[in-house]
Amino acid sequence: MSRARAGVIASRRDFPPPYQVLKMGQIWRRTDVERWIREHRPDLAEESSD
Repeated sequence: MSRARAGVIASRRDFPPPYQVLKMGQIWRRTDVERWIREHRPDLAEESSD
C-alpha cells in the first residue's frame, strides 16, 4: 500500500483516531486497525488470517 493510499484511509471519519501523533507521523494501535478492518473490510480480514 502506498503512503498516499494509507493517508486516504486514515483520513476517513470512521477510521480510529491515532494513538499518538509524533513529529514523523501518526501511530495507531494494531488492535484498533485490525478491528476496523474486520468491521469495514471483512474481505481483507479473511485474507490476512490465512
